[in-house]
Amino acid sequence: MEFSLLGPIAVTTGSTELSLGPAKRRSVLALLLLQPNTTVPLEQLIDSLWEDEPPEHARTVVQGHVSRLRATLAEGGAEAYGIELTTHGSAYLLRLPEELIDAHRFGELVALARPEAAPADAVPLLREALGLWRGPALTGTVTSPPFAAAAHALEERRLTAVEALGRAHGTLGEHEQAAAILYSAAVNHPLREGLIAGLMRALFRTGRQSDALEWFHRTRRLLNEELGVDPGERLRGAYEEILRAEAADGGRAKPTGGARTGAASGGAAAGHGRSAAPEGGRSAAAGHGPRPVAATTGQGPVPDGTGAADARGGDAPGGDRARAGAADGARAGSGSARAGAAPRLLPRPPARFLGRDEELAALTAVLADRTTGESPLAVVAGPAGVGKTACAVQWAHQHAGSFPDGQLFADLRGFGEGDEAPPAEILRDFLLALGTPPERVPGSAQAASALFRSLVAERRLLVVLDNARSSAQVRPLLPGGPHCATVVTSRSRLDGLVATDCARPVGLQTLGHEEGAALLGAMLGPERVAEDPAAARELVDLCDGLPLALRAAAAQLTARPRWRLARLAAALRDERRRLALLSAEDTGIAAALRMSVARLSADDAQLLSALATNADGHLNTALAAALAGYDPERTQDGLDRLAEMHLVDEEATDVYTISTLTQLFARDERGEGGDGGKGE
Repeated sequence: MEFSLLGPIAVTTGSTELSLGPAKRRSVLALLLLQPNTTVPLEQLIDSLWEDEPPEHARTVVQGHVSRLRATLAEGGAEAYGIELTTHGSAYLLRLPEELIDAHRFGELVALARPEAAPADAVPLLREALGLWRGPALTGTVTSPPFAAAAHALEERRLTAVEALGRAHGTLGEHEQAAAILYSAAVNHPLREGLIAGLMRALFRTGRQSDALEWFHRTRRLLNEELGVDPGERLRGAYEEILRAEAADGGRAKPTGGARTGAASGGAAAGHGRSAAPEGGRSAAAGHGPRPVAATTGQGPVPDGTGAADARGGDAPGGDRARAGAADGARAGSGSARAGAAPRLLPRPPARFLGRDEELAALTAVLADRTTGESPLAVVAGPAGVGKTACAVQWAHQHAGSFPDGQLFADLRGFGEGDEAPPAEILRDFLLALGTPPERVPGSAQAASALFRSLVAERRLLVVLDNARSSAQVRPLLPGGPHCATVVTSRSRLDGLVATDCARPVGLQTLGHEEGAALLGAMLGPERVAEDPAAARELVDLCDGLPLALRAAAAQLTARPRWRLARLAAALRDERRRLALLSAEDTGIAAALRMSVARLSADDAQLLSALATNADGHLNTALAAALAGYDPERTQDGLDRLAEMHLVDEEATDVYTISTLTQLFARDERGEGGDGGKGE
């Protein structure tokens, strides 16, 4: 079990992310994690959660949040990790091994690093530390002063580590790497003088003295305009040092770092999902501003210090060995990969694919967007059987020509019969497809992820990650190059990817009458559907507009050529037989729903079962609470999780619907098992 403060507040066990509920509950956990193994008074929690005067029932609210956190941790197996959330009078204590908290591991790694005394050891330690960051610290907590102060303190520690990493590379004479690391942090923190001073020195030592001096003048203007002050000693010292060196060398600075092998787009990677250029007309890429630094190859992509795009693979801290393995693999694999044929791993195009013009256009808008300088990422989400895989694969085939360096595909098995696919397994397949010799594929997910990003950094590559269960499962598999694009499909919304990796959601809805009838016509022949258009419309309704269900219905009619559509519609009206009839050998809507429900907690599965007893499938929180026998807050949390998994749909504020097929499945599950098979 791992606790994350360096980005969105999260608790993960393996590749599973526990559901923590609303912002105040996440904030309670965050405050306890900021003071681990220390009693935190209830009054401190109340003062931190409410910026204004707390409500009269604040104590009860906090106690409720603590109770739910305790239950959530217990469901995740906290006891096995030595984790316990206890009450001590009017205070709470979260007892746990502190190394389970990413902020604690970050601090330990930074403390071990000695950039000047032992730079060769400091570089991997600091890279690993910065790789723990997944976005702005304490994301998802309430916006009160105590949390803002805590987040600012953590950010200061991150920037100090970035500066230390730059110094370590500089001490080793790796000035290109130092400039690449410091550049991204500098454009996001243009008034941090120590950072700018380090960047100036690194740029000068790579022969870019004009860029180094431009950074000084730009920062001096900003300090004067925004703060009304002159540059401090560190910034002035770097400026004067460069001027003296220029004068001594006749104005000819000689590069001392490694050769540049590829220009970074917009200044290395983007921090926290933001553009590398700050807002307000301060773009460093403008014609008169400092140019982006060069990216390096051979050692994997250089992080910008945020770790937003870095994978924290299955082995967590990989240390020197992980990065050495990635570097060795990159040196051994990159040449052979480029020499071989580009991998084409897409499944064959979906048969009889119709419609989805708006969704395909939305995917094009997301994945063809090059304005940010980042690798675009789209998440195709929707309920089981709605056709997410078909839509993603169809788009991938239509646009394969835009990715001449290859198209990778992997089924992550997030909602399947067995265990989900571990990232290390998928990364191994990808690396082998890219030409990496088997003996050079790293054993850890962390090193394999770093090697993968290194190999594809300059390629025009499409990655399709199908059937993902969680954001944590996806992150190690994301490419980092600005010319790569990634499509992820999932029954979950994967809000974590939206928060940390700027994923753009593309929702898939069920088919309407016209589209559903067209699909039946494509499967059965238009003449058969034209014989009874009213029955075709009824079949679409009985299948809830789900393409998987409609295809199963078409399979039933194909096997019974004498049946008219109306006869199958009459059979499907019998709710006891409907799910069985909407199955075809190894495929069926019941099997697809079973895989979704299997991923629910016991509480949420019980809530879904209770919702299935509602007559018309429309309900609100109060009705759902009455049906399930839960309190309103617990019910709301459960409804939110069911909506995230597309097992219910929130049509409007506190207005939920549950589809007929989901209701039928939930009712059957209470009494008897459904048909087997595999769904989309």
